[in-house]
Amino acid sequence: MSSMAKVYAILVRKGEKTIDQVPEKLMAEVQQILN
Repeated sequence: MSSMAKVYAILVRKGEKTIDQVPEKLMAEVQQILN
């Protein structure tokens, strides 16, 4: 699991970013963290 995916997951949880703003290459990893 990449550290960038973790950062994006945290930002999505905080509401600072939406899942649609996550780069395509990290999307699956971030989705996994959030689930």
